Amino acid sequence: MVSIRPHLWYHEKALEAAEFYASLLPDSRVDKVHAAPPGVSPEGTSQIPEGAPFFVEFTLVGMPVAAIAAGPDLTLTDAFSFLLEVDTQDEVDHYWAALTADGGAEGPCGWCRDRFGLSWQVVPRGTNELTMGADEASTRARNAMFQMTKLDLPALQAAYDGTAASV
Repeated sequence: MVSIRPHLWYHEKALEAAEFYASLLPDSRVDKVHAAPPGVSPEGTSQIPEGAPFFVEFTLVGMPVAAIAAGPDLTLTDAFSFLLEVDTQDEVDHYWAALTADGGAEGPCGWCRDRFGLSWQVVPRGTNELTMGADEASTRARNAMFQMTKLDLPALQAAYDGTAASV
């Protein structure tokens, strides 16, 4: 049997990140924490203390994920992100606030980074239908989205409909 799951590399705090995500998202939990065994750090690399939380298996919204706290040799980048698709503007606001809090950062067009360095896209369901077409309505919605940090579904819909004040 073959399986696949994302595997995230954190400098440290992989367990803290997994616990945060599990507390934030439904159907999420920390499944197993493996302590760093003796000699886990090859000579010349970042030293991982024996017994420290090292490899974390967790579930995010039903999806298995793995994370490792293995030092600064590798770094998370925006080349990988989790796309968090939600139903309402209230959910966009809730998740955006939680993910950008305590050292997280806002980015353009619904992208943000959490305090652990992981990139997220917080997107209201239906955004693609409004912004991905080749017609004038989608162009208006897409141009409105390009001006946003956190996505605003009512504003995107108004731009699409041609009723936005800036249209």
